[in-house]
Amino acid sequence: MPAPARFLVVLDADSTLIRNEVIELLADEAGRGAEVAAATEAAMRGEVDFATSLRSRVQALAGVPTDAFARAIARIEPTPGVRELIAAVHDRGGVVGVVSGGFHEVLDTVAPDLGVDLWRANRLAASEDVLTGEVDGGIVDATAKAETLREWAARYGVPRELTFAIGDGANDLEMMAVAGLGLAFNAKPSVRERADLVIGAVDLAEVIPLLPR
Repeated sequence: MPAPARFLVVLDADSTLIRNEVIELLADEAGRGAEVAAATEAAMRGEVDFATSLRSRVQALAGVPTDAFARAIARIEPTPGVRELIAAVHDRGGVVGVVSGGFHEVLDTVAPDLGVDLWRANRLAASEDVLTGEVDGGIVDATAKAETLREWAARYGVPRELTFAIGDGANDLEMMAVAGLGLAFNAKPSVRERADLVIGAVDLAEVIPLLPR
């Protein structure tokens, strides 16, 4: 078991930890970026079931070579204030996790580079260095995000009231609801309406004053 933490901050990845939507970067490789962007927007607004939407969008990636991951990573833009927030969490004895409807193939590079302690995401199936257009294993959806927050809190001995969830899309609402404080960041209207607090500026350093001292 890891050493106990004072508190836990869990962020979504796409449009929260980073400015980008990774699936759109990958879809650009197949010439289907605009189509996938529109489908992603609908999913984040909660207009369609997330798992169904993700499977459909991943199908658009069939035939994309796996070396596209490196090109996608090169285009990633960390969200302003993310490094400052993570440093502040660590300075105050907390742990930072990221749980994402995106993909390990990118997050496995981006998360440790930013100082994230824990992360969970989907995986993309590939054959002979080409994406098959399928998700490999279970999908990290809204329920999985909430379950992951609970699991990490238990692992580090953090009570629910000292957990923070930060997200932008409808698939973040369940983890925001189970957290001690659910923060809407760069968020869709339905998420802003249901969050405990809304962070107005696209700057994760705005979260720092809310952390335990």
